[in-house]
Amino acid sequence: MNVFFYGLFMDTAILARSGIYPSSLQKGYLQDYALKIGNRASLIPSTNERSYGVVITADQESLAKLYAAPSVADYIPEEVMVHVASGGVIKALCYNLPEASLSGTNPVYAASLYKLAKKLGFPESYLEKIKKNIE
Repeated sequence: MNVFFYGLFMDTAILARSGIYPSSLQKGYLQDYALKIGNRASLIPSTNERSYGVVITADQESLAKLYAAPSVADYIPEEVMVHVASGGVIKALCYNLPEASLSGTNPVYAASLYKLAKKLGFPESYLEKIKKNIE
C-alpha cells in the first residue's frame, strides 16, 4: 500500500532501522493540510496550505511495527490524496496525531526535519515554515 510520510520517516535510513526498505520513493504534497510541529510533527486540515512529503510502498505488517513505537503509537492512519511530483494524484495512507494531542515544541526535531526537507528539495516557502519551529 502507498504511505505518505511528511516527518522524519521520510528518511530511508530511519525506515530501514524499522525494517522498511522502500524500493521507490515519490515526492509529493497534500493540498489543504498544514504541517504542525509540537513534540512531533502532524498534519492538520487547513484551507489553501500544502504539506510536502514522500510516498513509499509498505505492507500493513511493517507499518504496524513502525507505529507500535511509543513515540508514534498515538498516530492514526487516514486516507489522503497525494499530488505526486511526476504528475497525477494517488491514494495513500497518512498517519497523523489528533489535533488535540499536538503539544509542546521540539526545536531539535524541527532542525532535523528542516535538513531532510532541504535535502529532498522541497520549496523554499515550505522550508521557511519548518525553520520557524527551530528558533
